[in-house]
Amino acid sequence: MRTIIYGTGAIGGAIAAALSLSGQEVVGIARGARQAAIAERGLLFRTPEGARRTHFPCVADPTEIELRSDDVILLTMKTQDTLPALERLRAAGVTDHPIFCGQNGVSNERFALRRFPEVHGVALRMPTFVVEPDDVVAFSMPQHGLLDIGCYGGGINAHDERMVEALTRANIAAFASDDIMTWKYGKLLFNLHNILEAALSRDADAGRLFAPVLKEGQEILTSCGIAFRDVANDPRRKVHMVFHEIDGVDYDGGSTTQSFVRGSGSVETDYINGEIALLARLNGLSAPANAYLTDLSARLLRERAKPGDMSADRIEAEMRACGVMFD
Repeated sequence: MRTIIYGTGAIGGAIAAALSLSGQEVVGIARGARQAAIAERGLLFRTPEGARRTHFPCVADPTEIELRSDDVILLTMKTQDTLPALERLRAAGVTDHPIFCGQNGVSNERFALRRFPEVHGVALRMPTFVVEPDDVVAFSMPQHGLLDIGCYGGGINAHDERMVEALTRANIAAFASDDIMTWKYGKLLFNLHNILEAALSRDADAGRLFAPVLKEGQEILTSCGIAFRDVANDPRRKVHMVFHEIDGVDYDGGSTTQSFVRGSGSVETDYINGEIALLARLNGLSAPANAYLTDLSARLLRERAKPGDMSADRIEAEMRACGVMFD
């Protein structure tokens, strides 16, 4: 099996490096300076245990890859970049290769299944970070991350089992799940705090602000008959992935925070908090907390804000003005 990792950034880069260092075949797809650096110098994989450089092919577009029958494709770009990526896969001649959606939110699998017949969900918990174009940092021990994998629509097939085996060999805790979307909806709830972290900075105490956001998300999913797992209290985290600081690396926060730090111009909030707002609107319900955070994200992008530009008091006042109730 060869794994094509589309989006070789923080998450994708860490998985690509781990697979490559364990002796498995990998092809990366990246953009700009990132692609050029990996193609020229390889990828430096930094973990609490040390740093190792690995080399694997990395291209700028799927059309540069000569596809094989044993290829599997792992998507790790942000959701707002998924649709163009799927069209590039079509242009490259992808037809029935299994597509694994290793992304936040619950929209990617549906996007992919419109175009390709076999789609898998991947629920990731993997704290990673990019410092330089040719490196990636993974902060957890004893394993680099925790992934649940299964067929979109339910069940497990041979491709899930092979992917779990490959990741396990690469020191990533991976588990096959026959109800993968319960994990992905649980991760969706966990990620509802991402925009708060990005607005306030990682060190801010956002617990009071997050409480009504999470409660609202849980209530909307329950009202819509959508099952979800308690990802935040998953006991496997303590066994497989304990966060460790790494000398010389300042971890700014999760994926949304990193997008604001880099000034990428887009974030995935529309597909996280916006998913709760969407479900509420489709079902005649109200989700003022998550609708507010979705709008806040767009405003911060317009203003080219950086983490810490908002205060907790200001956000709470604005949430209250939108009808959000605090205990």
